[in-house]
Amino acid sequence: MTLLRFGLLLAIPVLAVSPLWGDAASDRAKANLHRPIVLGADDHRAVPDAPVGFDQPRAGIPHGRVELLEWDSRTVGTRRRASVYLPPNYSAATSYPTLYLLHGIDGDETEWLHFAHPDVILDNLIAEGRAQPMIVVLPNGRAMKNDARGGNPFTAEKVAAFAHFEPDLLDDLIPAVEGKYPVIRDRQHRALAGLSMGGGQTLNFGLHHLDRFAWLGAFSPAPNTLPPSEVIPDASAARVELRLFWLSCGSHDGLINISQGVHSRLKELGVPHVWNVDDHAHESAEWANNFYHFAQRVFN
Repeated sequence: MTLLRFGLLLAIPVLAVSPLWGDAASDRAKANLHRPIVLGADDHRAVPDAPVGFDQPRAGIPHGRVELLEWDSRTVGTRRRASVYLPPNYSAATSYPTLYLLHGIDGDETEWLHFAHPDVILDNLIAEGRAQPMIVVLPNGRAMKNDARGGNPFTAEKVAAFAHFEPDLLDDLIPAVEGKYPVIRDRQHRALAGLSMGGGQTLNFGLHHLDRFAWLGAFSPAPNTLPPSEVIPDASAARVELRLFWLSCGSHDGLINISQGVHSRLKELGVPHVWNVDDHAHESAEWANNFYHFAQRVFN
């Protein structure tokens, strides 16, 4: 079932957000669903939708598993949680690339698993020989002591916590993952991707830390994305260092202007990227379909 995520539609400065759920700030955020959408000449599909059954469990193939990882966050000063997908036939004697996969503003470490099923998608693609076996880390990207989802996701504190996840990711989570799992510890084998708020985090963090990530995927990034003039600090490095830069948004998504601005800046600076505008809205079908295509290209 397609699930529309109203809680992902942040469109106002952090300091303007009231702590009241029913206030004008939240209404304004939801109203982005109905903002006028103007498509440009470049705004078209790069890939078709995934085939029927791509996100359904299959019998007769090896399956990976999902387990819980807890890490000590010096950044936040507490113990935090991530879901971790281990691929089929996982072995501590094998070294794997790692994808860090980030959720939206009202999600947590389980959101992707509930709405877009990356574990199932990867099981199927790996069985078909179309994706590399990889470890996928799905952290809670809300870097604050009380990081539970629920309530008003638009408070200034909660929104700021998404930006605060940058040092938590780089300084605390990645070392914890690399200390526990048999992962290849270099940028060529480390990817970052996310949906909505997590898509904005991917752009903000990944493009400013090309020394840590060679593969980026931003699926319908939200307005936490830095302005186009700031989101790409070093175009020369991006042109050389990025192995894959996937940017996508649905043509029925009121937030498409964010992705359009990033695409235009990338094009202006000559940074190679995939720009996929499909027929979806700000919804799970968008993220599952684009993850399906991204997963086949990452680490290949």
